[in-house]
Amino acid sequence: MPTTSPLAARDAARIARHAAAADTDGWLHPVHQALIHRRGWLRMLAPRAVGGEERPLPDVVRLEEAIARIDGSVGWTVTLCAGAGWFTGFLPPHLARAILSTPRACLAGSGAPTGHADREGAGWRIEGEWDYASGAPMATHFTFNAYLRENGSPLLDAAGQPRMLAFVVSRDIVEIVPRWRSIGLRATASHAYRIRGAWVHADHGFIIDPAAARGQGPLYRFPFLPFAFVTLAANVAGMASHFVDLAADCIARRRNRFGGQNEPLIEVPAVRAALDGARGRLDDVRSRFYALLDACWADVAAGADVADGQAAQMQALAQEWVAASRHAVDTLYPYCGLVAARADSGINRVWRDFHTASQHALLMPQG
Repeated sequence: MPTTSPLAARDAARIARHAAAADTDGWLHPVHQALIHRRGWLRMLAPRAVGGEERPLPDVVRLEEAIARIDGSVGWTVTLCAGAGWFTGFLPPHLARAILSTPRACLAGSGAPTGHADREGAGWRIEGEWDYASGAPMATHFTFNAYLRENGSPLLDAAGQPRMLAFVVSRDIVEIVPRWRSIGLRATASHAYRIRGAWVHADHGFIIDPAAARGQGPLYRFPFLPFAFVTLAANVAGMASHFVDLAADCIARRRNRFGGQNEPLIEVPAVRAALDGARGRLDDVRSRFYALLDACWADVAAGADVADGQAAQMQALAQEWVAASRHAVDTLYPYCGLVAARADSGINRVWRDFHTASQHALLMPQG
């Protein structure tokens, strides 16, 4: 694991100090929220020209992993909301600038196309309901996908399939539906939201594609799917590494009392091999993951596009990192004792967060 962290020790301590309370309350602690805004984490993927920070993607991914390694809910909320902020690179600059000039600007949303947009004059009338908007309570704007219609009939693309478009809207026309009841990532408050017949100008619709980017930097030439895979995988892996650290502490305190023995559990060869193997596999995949991400980013920063082969390799490595994370957590959990099953323990909170985050649809096991 990394010897240095992109997350300041003081910030890590603040996140950790309030993590249990946030989990109990079902929403990020005010200290978490203040820190997120003070550090500009929700603007770090937005274009500099319209008020964002436009940080290099590998730096952002490493930071997101580091935050998730301290607390899953904070890491997940930062990642999903900063990721929605990346969409401002695909908006008309005047709209992106207006969004990012909003006090404590925060974009949240969902990728599922569970709504409709009916063409009306110079814009669209929106109707629908979407699940899982992480960070919903502090969102100033929401993003979503919707199928397009005109005069009640679906609009079709060149292949005859229903057309879909991404949108961003102000919180003013959104109703939050509080039904986030997952066992983990409780403090993300990933509630549903609905819009009932609100009209928005056509400028609020956008296409997430490098060819349609308004931002000029390399961030907006990075394809969406690899972008999503690397940010989500880093979160899951950060939570897994946190679990491994806590599991090692649990194992170090336990004793093997079976068969008349009374030896430290950590000294049982099979247990030591399981712990070392989990760490080794995570370290190996992590090293290869960042080597490829850094190489892809260097190419994009130099003006090249991400080749299809590179994108596929990046997604495959992200999936491999998630698989190594699942293996580590599931292998070590049985050695941790009942403390790991206690709802008020730190290791149980990390276990719950991990098994919630790794259920994301993009991270479904392959093969």
